[in-house]
Amino acid sequence: MMTRTASESGANCDWTVSGMDCGSCATKIKDAVARLPGVSSVEVGIMSERLRLTLDETQTARHEIEQTVRALGYGIAPRAAAGANKDSINHGSAGGPESPRKEAEHFVHDHATIVPGAARRDDSGHGSPGHVHDDPADRGKRWYQTGKGKLVIVTAALLGAAWGVELISPQIGRWAFVTACLIGVAPVARRAFAALRVGQPFTIESLMTIAAIGALFINAAEEAALVVFLFAVGEVLEGVAAGKARDGIRALANLIPKTALLEVNGATSEIPAASLTVGQTVLVRPGDRIPADGQIVEGASGINESPVTGESVPKTRGPGDSVFAGSINTEAALRITVTKAARDNTIARIIRLVEEAEEARAPTERFIDRFSRWYMPAIVAVAALVVLVPPLAFGQLWDTWVYRGLALLLIGCPCALVISVPASIASALSTGARRGLLLKGGSVIEAAAKVARVAFDKTGTLTHGRPIVTDLIPFGATTEAELLAVAAGVETGSSHPLAIAILKRAEVAGIAPLPSRDAKALMGKGVVATVGDAKAWVASPRYAMENAGIDGIGLRQATTFEDDGKTAVAVFREKTPLGLIAMRDEPRADASDAVRQLTGMGITSVMLTGDNPRTAAAIAESLGIEFKADMLPEDKLETIRDMSEYGGVIMIGDGINDAPALKQASVGIAMGSGTDVALETADAAILRDRVTDIPAVIRLARAAMANIRQNVTIALGLKAVFLVTSVLGLTGLWIAILADTGATVLVTLNALRLLRFDPERGA
Repeated sequence: MMTRTASESGANCDWTVSGMDCGSCATKIKDAVARLPGVSSVEVGIMSERLRLTLDETQTARHEIEQTVRALGYGIAPRAAAGANKDSINHGSAGGPESPRKEAEHFVHDHATIVPGAARRDDSGHGSPGHVHDDPADRGKRWYQTGKGKLVIVTAALLGAAWGVELISPQIGRWAFVTACLIGVAPVARRAFAALRVGQPFTIESLMTIAAIGALFINAAEEAALVVFLFAVGEVLEGVAAGKARDGIRALANLIPKTALLEVNGATSEIPAASLTVGQTVLVRPGDRIPADGQIVEGASGINESPVTGESVPKTRGPGDSVFAGSINTEAALRITVTKAARDNTIARIIRLVEEAEEARAPTERFIDRFSRWYMPAIVAVAALVVLVPPLAFGQLWDTWVYRGLALLLIGCPCALVISVPASIASALSTGARRGLLLKGGSVIEAAAKVARVAFDKTGTLTHGRPIVTDLIPFGATTEAELLAVAAGVETGSSHPLAIAILKRAEVAGIAPLPSRDAKALMGKGVVATVGDAKAWVASPRYAMENAGIDGIGLRQATTFEDDGKTAVAVFREKTPLGLIAMRDEPRADASDAVRQLTGMGITSVMLTGDNPRTAAAIAESLGIEFKADMLPEDKLETIRDMSEYGGVIMIGDGINDAPALKQASVGIAMGSGTDVALETADAAILRDRVTDIPAVIRLARAAMANIRQNVTIALGLKAVFLVTSVLGLTGLWIAILADTGATVLVTLNALRLLRFDPERGA
């Protein structure tokens, strides 16, 4: 999507770039574009195939950005334009399962259906032999049907023909190998020259070109042709591996049906699901996917939420219950009112998080990026010394040391090293998203892997957040009905769990809330509103005692409730106590298990709550967790700040009052049922509202960091081994090219293992 801002710094521009299949691809594009005048804040995502930057169009036009990228051999199209083909796809009935083959070709972004690299035939030179990158038109094809595969076949045929000619005539055969090498390396050289023109002399294409041409000059034509062929093979393997890594992310888009059955005045019509607006009603038949986040208004059915949250057991939902877009209706027809537009539904938010997560790069990734920038020039310098020093200083043979220097050049590309981190991060993000664990980037994963403490909010996190009224204690001449009418009047319009409990109790009792106005939240203390002609409060017993809203007898009764694990609130008017309302919010069934798992992982848990100490103690004792009570939002913030001095801290919450603490923590995690403020502020979210997903997030983060360490070891280890063997003459050019592309393939395949990782079991 291409967007603009009114800021002085220019327009925010967003493109889809096809063809990035290794780390050096992203670096090449970023460096080339960043050199253009008026360009700043360049971000390139390998796995999301995204180029985002800020552009001053008075200095550089958008088409110049696109020309620069195409000159390097990549496809590029504005993000929104890539969805142009969506209407030409026949997706079948409303909400029904999509064709897996067709779904894999689409990537949802906001309202549009994105086909990465949609400008398929504008790829100047893209698709020609050489460093041929991943073409979206190749997706779904067998390897030999793709542009890369055809290059391998052509190169292999040329090499085979040269060997055949050599059997007949060795002299002619030598020239056949020279011809095969030149034909294969020509497009690579063309792209090397394009990179050189934008100030990038050290690219895999330039090193490959120098090595191949240099081999011809020292009469190693056969090996030069073989190196060109192996280079092409390596490119195919890199493309396949990178494609598989991206497929895990693209699969998220498959969850949303492309059409919906809109119901108006009893008649239904099939419309694009992306066009649904808040308030419309859709019909969802058994077996259909739900096309939008919404609320059931008619019908009851089992809802399979596994595509969205990873929860395998369908849950029965009925009128008034909320449902996710992408969930599957399993039993009966439902009428659902749309509550969120397409761009704001759960799946769209997940996809945006995953798309944008690459921007939050892990510190390890940033370090490797800096390291790779001097690694390649250093290798080139070493190769030059290997070529020059032995012949000049020690009278060694030029052919021998030129050959060894050329082998070193092929080891100089840091593709495997640069891709080692983003490939692992992308796989971990995809694995988490499929299980309802949303992490906002590599920095979050790295921070989560290092945490030593976890802080939980109580209401809505460790408990269900759906308290029920257990006791009504009116004071004086006040009746239960009057007590409820005033309390419900104060709480009218509030979404706080305690308010909802009071309003539901009034509704069940058939008591109408008294008219009220000017409601105001007293943060951490209660609510005040004008009910009738006078103010009324629903507040904590402590606040009520300070404001003559409760007497000593009432306070003792509130204390008794709190000792039983209940939450008590006082209802009063100006210096006139009306009564007490006690509520109980039961702990989640898996909360104690989650605390045990965290303890087993060596992580300390603590509960932070604004509730009173007695109620907090009752809940904490049943869960086996430490606690801090009577906490205002600023108290939670200060506690997280203090805890952070002794190591990383995860904070889990679901309310607006948790937002400051979520932001302060090393990693803030919002419960999926929480407020939008908490979800936007947090670094991660768990959609299933399962407390055991917290240790699952940490296991996933630790597994991702272990995978990254393995990848870095593979990349640097192979380079180090073959650097030494090349200098000693133990390995030649074709082994060197295998060391480069082979390492890239190995680290990518290793990263793909995370797609099968189960964070609940840690395996």
